[in-house]
Amino acid sequence: MRTSFALPCAFALLAVLAGCTQEQQNQFGRGVQNWTGTNGVLEIYAGDKVVRRFIRVDKLSTALGTSDSEARSYRYGYGVLDENLNFTADPGEKKVYFEVGGYGTYVFFENPR
Repeated sequence: MRTSFALPCAFALLAVLAGCTQEQQNQFGRGVQNWTGTNGVLEIYAGDKVVRRFIRVDKLSTALGTSDSEARSYRYGYGVLDENLNFTADPGEKKVYFEVGGYGTYVFFENPR
C-alpha cells in the first residue's frame, strides 16, 4: 500500500523539478543538504601541500554585509579541526568556527569515508 502512494509522489516531484531552472534546482538541493547535513571536508592548501583540514563540515556560507547585503570575499562555517590530517575526529580535536578568504586555495568536498 505504501509503495503505491510513493510512486505517484516521486513522479510529481520529478515533474515539479523538471519545470524549474537549474538555479532553482540547485537551491532546492542545497536546502535538502542543509536539512540533512553534509559530511563535508574543507582542505586549505599552501602551494601543493594541505596545511589545514576541517571535517564534519555541514556547509560553507558566504558572508554578507550588514548594511548593503552584498557578498563578501570570504566564506565561513563550523567543523572539526583535523590536526593530524587523518580524516578522523580524534579525542581532543574540537568543533571550531573558521573563515577562509576568497583568494586562498581551498577545496570543499564530501568526506569519502
